[in-house]
Amino acid sequence: MKNIQALAKELGRDHALAAALWETGWYEARMLTAYVDEPERVTSAQMDRWCRQFDNWAICDTLSFALWDRTPYAWAKVEQWAGRREEFIKRTAFALLWSLTVHDKDAGDKQFIRGLALIEAAATDERNFVKKAVNMALRAIGKRNAGLNAAAASVATRLAASPDATARWVGRHALREITSPAVQRRLR
Repeated sequence: MKNIQALAKELGRDHALAAALWETGWYEARMLTAYVDEPERVTSAQMDRWCRQFDNWAICDTLSFALWDRTPYAWAKVEQWAGRREEFIKRTAFALLWSLTVHDKDAGDKQFIRGLALIEAAATDERNFVKKAVNMALRAIGKRNAGLNAAAASVATRLAASPDATARWVGRHALREITSPAVQRRLR
């Protein structure tokens, strides 16, 4: 990744280059697109097309954290993809939500409260890549501020008490972190 990021700095931002790199189908070239594409030129259709071609978690997460959370479509894609059946599309919804907790400094709590509803609805998806992204999004929302911490803890508590094993796993792991003394100190 260090070499990919260094190469991206040399190349600079270039939407056409990113499209050409994506079309190669090569893993490393596709990872590079996250760092060379221009967020303001990324289209909704492009995001859908690329997301349908995802075949691993690293591509999902890298594009979410390094490019897509800076596009004007990020929040709409979280909503759109959260209910999808395809494993990596659904994972991308929650990786994108997770990244928005870190990078979207202007987002209000209301958007993340909606994200908590999406998390609760998806918490029974037992597929490893989905449940881990759902868990990370819940944990990240719970660390954004004190109000969202309380809301996330409430969701995590319900999930931890669920009869569904996957929901319990998501809830327990999130609850352990967001109620920890370290997180509570930071939020004060």
